Amino acid sequence: MSNINLIIEERAANIGNFMVGRLLPFREKRAVGPFVFIDHMGPAHLNQYQNMDVPPHPHIGLSTLTFLFEGSIMHRDSLGTELEIKPGAVNWMTAGKAIVHSERTPEYLRHSDKMLHGLQIWVALPKELEQMNPNFTHVEADDIPAWKEDGVSYKLIAGEAFGKKSPVPVYSPLYFIEIKSTEARKINIGHHLFGESGLYILEGSIKSGEHVYDPKQILITNDSTLCEFEIAENSTVYIFGGTPFPEEHFIFWNFVSSDKELIEKAKKDWTEQTFPKVPGETEFVPLPEPRMK
Repeated sequence: MSNINLIIEERAANIGNFMVGRLLPFREKRAVGPFVFIDHMGPAHLNQYQNMDVPPHPHIGLSTLTFLFEGSIMHRDSLGTELEIKPGAVNWMTAGKAIVHSERTPEYLRHSDKMLHGLQIWVALPKELEQMNPNFTHVEADDIPAWKEDGVSYKLIAGEAFGKKSPVPVYSPLYFIEIKSTEARKINIGHHLFGESGLYILEGSIKSGEHVYDPKQILITNDSTLCEFEIAENSTVYIFGGTPFPEEHFIFWNFVSSDKELIEKAKKDWTEQTFPKVPGETEFVPLPEPRMK
């Protein structure tokens, strides 16, 4: 019997000059635990005239998690951070009451062919921390807990599970796990999980019950304690989730909050350009037309 409650297909979305595959939010599922937004970037082959350029844009009420499989992004923010993220490392930026950042192809790669492939994730903050001071943490790939079991490779990118804890400083009970296998294996990890769970298939496939699921799908489980499936050879999947919040969180553009008034204030502040500035950056992304999700 399958434990799959909902299947979400990746949908194309435009984030300026770059196309991504949007996975969350979805009309029938706005969040999985505290995870409220997931974009799959690429894989994109960029030539010497193509670069990623996401100009300064604001956030409130969330933490962003950037995790690359290939390529490189230069992160700059209004705290004065300027740091390149490479595959396997984690950029964890907590917006709290207000932060602004840009994401661009590093200067040394802008005139050469390159790849870009990864995940961009938003994690909502608990109600009591939505107005906390912003901060930024970078965790190198070698510092992410990684281990093998029965020929299967695991990484605990963020949160707590398997009796382990990632150094990424999360603010609510959650987990973000990578599972890779070169051979077909049965995976049974439900007793390590809690709350709501989602499974994203990056490559390969999995089998749950009598059904086989392919890449570019998120599977939402009925019950995280029943998270067992068969992973096919040469497959990579990501499991994410955790304890859902008791109150609804709203999303407008890059703003997340349980309080619509805070979102309205952020819209006004961004329009009036009273958000903090990214040092050395002068571009301004206008507020989109209002549409509360």
